Amino acid sequence: MNTIMRKSVLGIAGLAFAGGVFAGPATGAHAAPAVDAKPVAVAVQADKHGVQGAQSRIDLGDEQMKNVKAIIAATKKSGLDERAAVISIATSLQESKLENLGHLGDRNDHDSLGLFQQRPSSGWGTVEQITDPEYSTMAFEKGLKQVDGWQDMPLTEAAQTVQVSAYPDAYAQWEQQAADLVAQHWNS
Repeated sequence: MNTIMRKSVLGIAGLAFAGGVFAGPATGAHAAPAVDAKPVAVAVQADKHGVQGAQSRIDLGDEQMKNVKAIIAATKKSGLDERAAVISIATSLQESKLENLGHLGDRNDHDSLGLFQQRPSSGWGTVEQITDPEYSTMAFEKGLKQVDGWQDMPLTEAAQTVQVSAYPDAYAQWEQQAADLVAQHWNS
């Protein structure tokens, strides 16, 4: 399984690999980058850490893609690399499906808001701040920078250390889609 995963991740970087082996062509997990896209270090990073477990994938609308680009821009502004962007996007995919969520009424988990489901009552910032994609990403990544060795941890462990979720392993399922999104948009 590790060899198949490694090959699929390297396929993202434009290396020869017959797509569809792991996730199948219906998911688009092995879609080649655009012709003018440059391979980025994220493929190496994902391979180094290994994609863990079964992967999930969702179709993204315009607003979600806008949030992907905002996360990448904030990551660059923070001076972090592609791996931090992958962790951030995977975390947001788990927490909000990349939707900037406001208060959900009875369905709300306490006072969790925004892309990362951060809580004003836990010190993440004001409602206005944590519903701003740039601010919330930079707040998440500030927490990530405080995790010793986050660069060498599996994605789900790094994300969980910052988020302290009741579902600590849930972040892993989004690593491949997050890596694909970063590879596609990091240089755009």
